[in-house]
Amino acid sequence: MSILPPRALDGRPSVTVVIPHYNYGRYLPTAVASALDQQGVDVDVIIVDDRSTDGSLEVARGIAAENDRVTLVEHEVNLRHIRTYNDGLARATGDYVVLLSADDALTPDSLTRATALMEAHPRVGLVYGGVEYFHDEVPAVRSGRVWWRIWNGEDWLRRVVRRGRNSIVNPEVVLRRTVYERTGGYDPDFPHAADMYMWLQAASFADIGFVGGPRQACYRDHGENMHSTDFAGATDDMAQVRDVYERFFTREGARLRDAHALVEASRRSVAREALLRSALLESNGAPAAVLSALRDFARETSPRSVGSAAWRWADLASSDGARFDSARFVRLVEDVRWKIRSRRHTAVGL
Repeated sequence: MSILPPRALDGRPSVTVVIPHYNYGRYLPTAVASALDQQGVDVDVIIVDDRSTDGSLEVARGIAAENDRVTLVEHEVNLRHIRTYNDGLARATGDYVVLLSADDALTPDSLTRATALMEAHPRVGLVYGGVEYFHDEVPAVRSGRVWWRIWNGEDWLRRVVRRGRNSIVNPEVVLRRTVYERTGGYDPDFPHAADMYMWLQAASFADIGFVGGPRQACYRDHGENMHSTDFAGATDDMAQVRDVYERFFTREGARLRDAHALVEASRRSVAREALLRSALLESNGAPAAVLSALRDFARETSPRSVGSAAWRWADLASSDGARFDSARFVRLVEDVRWKIRSRRHTAVGL
């Protein structure tokens, strides 16, 4: 891992931004405008409408008609998100590719900053950065001193395996098109974690870069984020994270000399995350069946998690303490923990 001062962009690389779109016409103009608001790079946008049903297709048609840098692909049938992603990215012609959800936005010159790093360091195949979360209007992103961090791909892998979760939100990622093509695209076996699998694949044969300083993208928080309110799908999402690690270390990651140890580390970290998720959901009033399923998942994934600090924390969330409201205490602590995670990600990339 190394921290480097940035260099000015040398040349004018091309970037294709793919925007999958389904019933998000009210957000689409903002996403497209943000992708085009980049200096020093040639940007083209591909909107892939997955058979919108609420009139949003007309919005997309209007945008494409007004800008010759925007291409619209109209699906005749709804293909769902993974196949839509792959359809759009297969049409990309830029040196670099970005997948941008129609309700998110890139920050001004974020593509300039990311491609400058990759142009200066050809071994870097994936670059990401900090994300600004927002609800309604896209916020004005504060400027700041730009700096670069670069990890050897295998070193980055060893670090993220111990996180037990997807460490990258998504809209901030820029990939070399050749790296994307080598991954084979988004894997439909993992509808909720295909992006995570792609990051692991990329790190198995390329270095990873991080642009520090200004935020690289804005992520729209609808108030329905998985970590706080998604009860029914919580166990399925955690299972997909576990299965992504398992798939990766039986394929691309199998060549690592400590692959077996890394698989075990991933199981422990995923079990820990499931228990922490259980504590948070318990404090937010999740049904008992969901909490029980998360406990069972953690026990099955890593038997050593039983009795661990995370296990005891989940116990506290469900206890009826006589001296204090344990659920409220856990909720407050978990809110702080998520904020610390976000700030640490922005500060160091992991």
